[in-house]
Amino acid sequence: MASKRLEDVRVLIVDDDRDVLESIDAAFRAEGAQTTLAMDGNEAIDACLEEQPELVILDAMLPGRSGFLALERIKGREDSPLVIMVTANEGKRHKAYAESLGADLYLYKPVPLDRLIGHAADLLQGQSGKAD
Repeated sequence: MASKRLEDVRVLIVDDDRDVLESIDAAFRAEGAQTTLAMDGNEAIDACLEEQPELVILDAMLPGRSGFLALERIKGREDSPLVIMVTANEGKRHKAYAESLGADLYLYKPVPLDRLIGHAADLLQGQSGKAD
């Protein structure tokens, strides 16, 4: 049996669209990830502090506190997680801003789930000092 690409990886998924949130959650769980869900930027920051995820899938446009403001707080620590920002906004300034705040990857919606998981696995593998 093939091993799961995200076995035991702690992932925080943040999106204000419940359907998107649930579909990403199901896909990541199927790959072995331990997921936490949040629907706004403030919840995302709280969940990062409490759960200490290794990876955050972060929507840019969120109620309460935008994904960009959440990103600034999430990436402001020495042990901050990897962050994949996902957005429907295709403006180049937004991408540059997200990257300046520390986003590890910036993807445009809709992102096929298998592609999102592939990017997540690649990022985690690249930053991991662990032997296979």
